[in-house]
Amino acid sequence: MPRLEWTTRPEALKSAANAPFRLLDEVPELSYGDEDTENMIIQGDNLDGLKALLPLYAGQVKCIYIDPPYNTKSAFEHYDDNLEHSTWLSLIYPRLELLRDLLSEDGSIWVSIDDSEMPYLKIIMDEIFGRKSFIATNVWQKRYSRENREAIGDVHEYIIVYAINPSKFKEQRNKIPPTQEQLKVYKNPNNDPRGNWRPIPINAQAGHATPSQFYEIESPNGKIFRPPEGRCWGIAEATFKRLLEEGRIYFGKNGDSQPNIIRYESEIEGFAPWTWWPNQEVGHTDESKKEVQLIFGKDNVFDTPKPERLLQRIIHIATNPNDLVLDSFLGSGTTAAVAHKMNRRYIGIEMGEHAQTHCATRLKKVIDGEQGGISKAVNWTGGGGFRFYKLGSKVFLSDDKINPDVKFKHLASFIWFKETKQPIPKTSKFNTPLIGVNQDTAYYLLYNGILGDRSPNGGNVLTRQILKDLPPHDGLKIIYGESTLLRAETLKNNNILFKQIPYEVQK
Repeated sequence: MPRLEWTTRPEALKSAANAPFRLLDEVPELSYGDEDTENMIIQGDNLDGLKALLPLYAGQVKCIYIDPPYNTKSAFEHYDDNLEHSTWLSLIYPRLELLRDLLSEDGSIWVSIDDSEMPYLKIIMDEIFGRKSFIATNVWQKRYSRENREAIGDVHEYIIVYAINPSKFKEQRNKIPPTQEQLKVYKNPNNDPRGNWRPIPINAQAGHATPSQFYEIESPNGKIFRPPEGRCWGIAEATFKRLLEEGRIYFGKNGDSQPNIIRYESEIEGFAPWTWWPNQEVGHTDESKKEVQLIFGKDNVFDTPKPERLLQRIIHIATNPNDLVLDSFLGSGTTAAVAHKMNRRYIGIEMGEHAQTHCATRLKKVIDGEQGGISKAVNWTGGGGFRFYKLGSKVFLSDDKINPDVKFKHLASFIWFKETKQPIPKTSKFNTPLIGVNQDTAYYLLYNGILGDRSPNGGNVLTRQILKDLPPHDGLKIIYGESTLLRAETLKNNNILFKQIPYEVQK
């Protein structure tokens, strides 16, 4: 498979692994609404933010949408979009690696990009996600007006889509509801109490027809119809008779036209999404600017926002209510705002003060019931909440020691993810040394006096008494602690693999 090379590629390939694990510190005064919500806004560098999420959410995110800087040689107030090409590639590569690890088995990632970096992004995503995981490159018509000052008008952007498991994505993706334009063909010329309908031709190509698809049809006025030459009826005779009894066959106003099946507007399940997304259906840049102006005012507008209708389409296709959505380039907060209105859980990461001034401010208005964007379309009236976090201290210090600010639940979450490559279960209580059991192996952590031991080591040393006090498990027991006073033979007889803190935590 072709591989993209650039000056700082070797460093970029190590960036995700070298990024430190950090604590996530909630800032209660910046959180808003329901206290029990799982919705998160994280302020800080998104590489460290994504790394901090791994022990908690690896393999659990259903839909990722990101709108990274496009490297267009322009400078924005809120984003540094003046990145050299190799710098941009080194920025995006490790972040995509971490995003991949956060996606669920049936999850998908959607990336907005323009012409300047799209070909390179596609090659990188082929490398990270695999070419077989590619779903589509959607084209969004972002503008509706012409400007003659351009050599060739720039009126579109791309949204590249990959899925961890394309077959699962195809099975589970939601169809697009019909537009008002598509519904115009549904009428009710015969005042059918079941509502508007359209006629569907009943004949079909005869290539693979069965004998049951060749029969005579008599109209109400006695006219006989047979399939045209080389064609058959699209349904078997028994099916036709049933539909006729149900009043689902239409022979025209005078009862003497070719038979058609009546398809009611209420029966439309939707359509498979296309890669062409016109602005009439999903919005345009002028629409998105007006949306953020309504929230922040004309003098405090985030550059290049996306319209809420665009995110509504993505989230509709890729998720269902209560699924988890992630945006690590949150910008003005559009993804989180739309996810909130559509009853999805969400995590947003944004660096700088506008994580507070824009993202948190916008979501507070959403919770209070603001009626901009898609609110009326989805009957949004308010409610819910989010918790606001800042990236805290590193879990591990430069001398490989554990940061004293790290609590039991932080280190337990990290160890569980390190050992199992799974996020810590939401049901974890963090009130015993037993972190959890995975594939018949139990994982224990002796740390921060979890046993209530008041001795100098706080119960962090594995002794015979502490072993006796541990929650029992018949299979292999992996125990992390500062040290052990048990002999190798005792450990073996009790099916214990002891790992020393802090030295073996990061191995």
